Amino acid sequence: MLSDEQLLRYNRQILLPDFDVAGQEKLAAAHALVVGLGGLGCPAALYLGAAGVGQLTLADGDEVELSNLQRQIAHGDADIGRSKAASAAESIHAINPEVRVSVVAQRLDAESMNDCCARVDVVLDASDNYATRFSLNRACIRAGVPLVSAAAIRGEGQLAVFAPASGGPCYRCLYPEDNAGPLEACSDSGVLAPVVGVLGALQAMEAIKLLSGYGEPLVGALLVADLATMQWQRLSVAARDDCPDCAHMR
Repeated sequence: MLSDEQLLRYNRQILLPDFDVAGQEKLAAAHALVVGLGGLGCPAALYLGAAGVGQLTLADGDEVELSNLQRQIAHGDADIGRSKAASAAESIHAINPEVRVSVVAQRLDAESMNDCCARVDVVLDASDNYATRFSLNRACIRAGVPLVSAAAIRGEGQLAVFAPASGGPCYRCLYPEDNAGPLEACSDSGVLAPVVGVLGALQAMEAIKLLSGYGEPLVGALLVADLATMQWQRLSVAARDDCPDCAHMR
């Protein structure tokens, strides 16, 4: 049951007829994992905390650098040299002290990834390399939890929700090559700050929809955005019968 203070704090979302008190209570009871507290993970984690997701686990093995501050909005100048996960946790606590935040200040290996995914209700992939993305996809399949994935570069971004336990495709259905090369990096190609903010906020939106039952999550589709021209496309993504990661579920 929500307290008077919580009813006031979350009033604007409780006012939504399809969300209401029941949706807020579901958020309060939920646990989300955010992997990567950079350009995508920062806004995603901040919005999840502000919205009242009861428990967050933040995983990132990197430290804050000066070049991060242009877009990684959970960190400030005084955080340079600190753990990104710890810095983001402090920023969330400043916004909403009632959210329980756990910090994993290291890169997740297969074992720790499986353990983290098994303890949460949804996973947000805000990482920057294929190895982590493929491993996280497999860990989410094992745990039976949905994966909200986003990527951004230059003025472009994409977003998808992978929920093979509900009959949808997984990340590897979309990107079948497990030995794909490195992701194109912002350090090489650049990125405008609001681009990662938009995609990270959309990740939070999809996670909130999944946790609360509000709206229709982006399962079985890929949202592709060119923010330089404001062109948006929604593409259908089908589960692959020969997918080595999730075909056994069908």
